[in-house]
Amino acid sequence: MDKKIFTYKKSGVNIDAADKFVSFISRISSKKKGNKKINNIGGFGSISDIPNNIKRPKIVACTDGVGTKIEIANIIKKYDTIGIDLVAMSVNDLIVQGAKPILFLDYISINKIDLKKLKSILKGIIKGCKIASCELVGGETAEMPGTYEKGKFDIAGFAVGVVGEKKILGKKKIKKNDLILAVPSTGIHSNGYSLIRSILRIKKININKNIFLKKELIKPTKIYVNEILDLIEHNLLNGCANITGGGLADNIKRVVPDGLCADIDLSKVKTLKIFKWLKQKNISDNEMLKTFNCGVGFCLIVKPENFKKINKFFSKEFKPYIIGKIIDGNNKVKVNAKINWI
Repeated sequence: MDKKIFTYKKSGVNIDAADKFVSFISRISSKKKGNKKINNIGGFGSISDIPNNIKRPKIVACTDGVGTKIEIANIIKKYDTIGIDLVAMSVNDLIVQGAKPILFLDYISINKIDLKKLKSILKGIIKGCKIASCELVGGETAEMPGTYEKGKFDIAGFAVGVVGEKKILGKKKIKKNDLILAVPSTGIHSNGYSLIRSILRIKKININKNIFLKKELIKPTKIYVNEILDLIEHNLLNGCANITGGGLADNIKRVVPDGLCADIDLSKVKTLKIFKWLKQKNISDNEMLKTFNCGVGFCLIVKPENFKKINKFFSKEFKPYIIGKIIDGNNKVKVNAKINWI
């Protein structure tokens, strides 16, 4: 008779290691309300307050991941920034609706629990939540041997925000002659990495031996929450767009009302060195614009008279600048000229 003893641990799932990780999360993410400590980590669900100072509040929810940027993190063995990316990808979508992020949850699936790696990722998530002024209230860590190869993992995030009904940023606020402003990105952010990895593979580029690429390819996504919420609070914003997959044209198109058109002058775009490097790798202008943010991480649509007032809300590195305006038209977006890649 076969008397082999089967256990979950022998099958590749270590619950004890997962419990240790949950304890770590609980220690670094717990919050206090007055003298009462509220700790949602480890429970079956999280409990959070709904802000009571918002008139007729509406809930806004977003979810996203960081795509194959995690493979870059694996190559250079640096995991403390992709958690910031994870938070950024959701909260930067929330603020397009005018919502203030209030809570965040993460999902990490991995071949085998690696506490050092997971703690590093989690510290980035905590930092991202701090920048976005929201709370990490829970999540899930799944050990999935057989689904993921050795050392492989994936992460996803889920954010919830709240906005007063009258503060919702909708298409109806955008008018003819409004200016379109570009807010600089920190770099690639978290889109286009499958194309980048293809280039690295075909060109046989070792990023661990390339100081420039090693730094640029892991730069975390800029979180625009505080600046955008300040603009909304001061009634300086008619609309905005988070520039992610699809680039400038496809993302701005999503917020332009019928009968109007975003007229964009690409020659005004201030691109970054990493995009110039990518352009030199035989990528067409059209492909660059559809795949990458090309230096524009976020766009604002504002009244012309508010342009100068807006600058004071941004640090020097992220000062908005004009790249177009709203005109009459039925095509939603009109792109003129070309980016200067030199």
